[in-house]
Amino acid sequence: MTAPGSTARANSNLISIIIARMTLTLKEVEHIAVLARLQLSEHEKERYREQLSAILDYAARLQALDTTGIPPTASVLPPRSVLRADEPRAGLSTQELLGNAPDVAEGQFRVPPVLE
Repeated sequence: MTAPGSTARANSNLISIIIARMTLTLKEVEHIAVLARLQLSEHEKERYREQLSAILDYAARLQALDTTGIPPTASVLPPRSVLRADEPRAGLSTQELLGNAPDVAEGQFRVPPVLE
């Protein structure tokens, strides 16, 4: 009989063996910085190399999970909408709309011409 959690640890170790660490090189970080139009110091390049490598490692670990039985839109939360129901209702009259306009002509907003 195995101890509780030992199977999970064994699977976790197996996954980490299967998935190679995804360590970025400084050249790759510099290329990413050029694409993002960032000017990075040497210290920042090294820090971002470590952080981005950790993110890629984590993404690789997530990809190794078996999600075949989970629908793509599954959630642990009950389905609900925070938005109110979309119900038609009367809008403002033209007179109410134009009531605060600084200048009105023929039932429309009048704005100064914009010429460049």
